[in-house]
This record gives sequence, structure tokens and C-alpha cells, in this order.
Amino acid sequence: MHFDWAMAGGSFLVAVVVGLTGMGGGALMTPMLVTFFGVSPLAAVSSDLVAAAVMKPVGSLVHLRRGTVNLRLVGWLCVGSVPSAFAGVLVARALGHGADVQDVVQKALGVALLVAASGLVLKAWMSRRSATEDAPDAQDGTPQISVRPLPTALVGLLGGLVVGMTSVGSGSLIIVALLALYPALRANQLVGTDLLQAVPLVFSAALGHLLFGDFHMEVTAALLVGSIPGVYLGSRISSRAPGGIIRRVLAFVLVVSGLKMFGVPAVPLAWTMVGLAAAGGLLWAVGAARRPRQDGPGGEREAGHEQAGDQPAAGHVGDPVAS
Repeated sequence: MHFDWAMAGGSFLVAVVVGLTGMGGGALMTPMLVTFFGVSPLAAVSSDLVAAAVMKPVGSLVHLRRGTVNLRLVGWLCVGSVPSAFAGVLVARALGHGADVQDVVQKALGVALLVAASGLVLKAWMSRRSATEDAPDAQDGTPQISVRPLPTALVGLLGGLVVGMTSVGSGSLIIVALLALYPALRANQLVGTDLLQAVPLVFSAALGHLLFGDFHMEVTAALLVGSIPGVYLGSRISSRAPGGIIRRVLAFVLVVSGLKMFGVPAVPLAWTMVGLAAAGGLLWAVGAARRPRQDGPGGEREAGHEQAGDQPAAGHVGDPVAS
């Protein structure tokens, strides 16, 4: 069996993004396999899901140990996602991966990702005018939220169906829905909850693809070699990093993944990424320059937040891309 080290390197980079944001696996890994390594779409979906069934538990375990997971949310999401993920494999097999429905699903997911990214940016600008949004998180890293069982289970059902059909959505689609349903979730808790709920979902979809898909052991092996250390590294960073940093990365990945769903070519996509990174850096610099004048000459508030470990996001409400 020929081992593809380039594929392993690519999977490492994608897995770091997955660990950081809880999303991007199917949205980035499957297109990478098809575009750069010539893997057939069905084989890419099948092999990616089997690899994800091993990769996702690694990242979610890190967040479980850090306490950045809402287990009630995970349970209700799995009620809908586990059976529908297996059913999605059968639907995809019946329709065929060349069917128009695949294109419709990807375009709809692309719109959802771009809307979610816009929502994060809008929320950041709104938080500049109100310092109360992150106040409940200042003392407690796990804010109390009221779980809505039926909408949450329906989100899991829809997400599982899409994952079974395309391998995309275990993070991308469900994290968008969680952002809308539970805006009080902190960034690292959002990532941790999304990673853990994806474990049984992906296991169900992977089982379906092992039975009915086009699983390639050599592709999965290369993905695992890169993705296991990548997702561990990304999860370690996201479980400890300030919420503002995670949200910046999450917004960036949402936009890139959304554009990829619309088939944006590699070169324009790369330039878009550079432009977004530059714009984000400029906005952060402007916010940082304004903060000392707002907080006072002594800089005591900033210093205190820098020492607060997991809590910096709550104090950085003046940062235009922090929330």
C-alpha cells in the first residue's frame, strides 16, 4: 500500500482547524481529497467519514477534560442525528453522488455558512455598544442556558442527514444552528459541544459508508496519520484560548468553507483568505488602539484580563471582532 505523505500533511492542517473551531472537516477535507489528490467523490466521502470517526473523539476528549461541553445539548442533538446520519448514506446511494440534489445541498450549506459568518461580525459590532453581552460569562466559563429539546433534536436530524449524504455538516451546519439557538454559549463551549455531538453522528455515518459506500483504506490511513495530532493540537488551543480569538478563527473558517461550497477556484479563494486575514488584523489593531483610551491610562483592566486565563473574551467587548 502506497502511503501519501502529502495527503497526511494536508489532513493535519485541516484537523487543526477542526480542533480550533469544531467545523471544517467535511467542508475542507473532502474537497481537498477530490481537488488535489484525485480521489473520487464517493471514496472521498466514505474515507473522510471513517477517519473522522477516529479523529473527532480525540478533540472532544480534550474539551471534556476542560469542562467546555454542554452534555444536555449533545444528548438532544444525537437523538436526531444518529439515525438520520445512517439514513443519509442510503439516500445518497439511492440518488447517486452525481445527482443534482448534492449540488443543491452544498449550495444551501454555503449560504448558511456565510450567513453565520455575517452574524458573528454583526454580533461583534453590536457588542461594542453594549458591554453586557458577555457579562454572565465573566465569572463562569459555562453559562447556564435553557435547552430546547425539540428544536435541538430537529437540528441534529437535519445535520445528520446532510452528513450521511455529503460528509459535510457534522460541524459546519450544526455549529451554525447552535449559534442561532443558543447565542449565550461561550466560544470554547460551542466548539467543545459541537465536537462531542459529532462523535456518534460520524460513527453512524461511517458505519453506513463502510457497508454501502466506497471506503479506501490507504486514503483513510493517510488522513488518520495527519488528523489525529492535528485535531489534538487544535483542541488544546481552543479549550484554553480566549473566546475572542476562537470567534475570529471561526468566522474566518465559516467564510472560507461557505465560498468553497459555491465552487470558488483555489486561487481566488486563497486571495480572499489573505484579504480576510488582513482586514481582521486591521480591525483588531484599531480596536486595540482605542481600548486604552476607553479603559483609562493605567491599563489595569487590560492587564487583569490578560491574566484571567480562560476569561479574556468577556472583557474585550471593545474588540470589533472579539465576539
